[in-house]
Amino acid sequence: MGLVLFPGDGDNSSPDVSWSYSGFAAFRRRLAEAEGFVLSEMSGFGGERPWSEVSTVLEPLLDHPDAGGDDLSPAECASILVRLEAITDHWTQEAGDQLFQHIEDARQLAGVLRLCIEKDVPLGFL
Repeated sequence: MGLVLFPGDGDNSSPDVSWSYSGFAAFRRRLAEAEGFVLSEMSGFGGERPWSEVSTVLEPLLDHPDAGGDDLSPAECASILVRLEAITDHWTQEAGDQLFQHIEDARQLAGVLRLCIEKDVPLGFL
């Protein structure tokens, strides 16, 4: 069992990105680290730190429920994409093979985000 992030265009042949729940949790933890905070300290992830204390365009992705929740708008996708690509470039230059799976996942997610932006459709979570 896991989750799938997909463009809300109604086209089942559109690309998507999927993780196991534990894989998505690890991916989000690594993204949070790249943004300078520890995800487990945040409200909703076992901690008490409010999201209002963190400034990141990745918040809609990081603070999204694993199952259900609202779709992310094309505007949110655009903001997330820019930062995600910068983090992925940094991971590639600094860590290489050590973060191989996270780099691959980030690239797949970037492709899905790009499609959401191009088609002006939301990013869905299933």
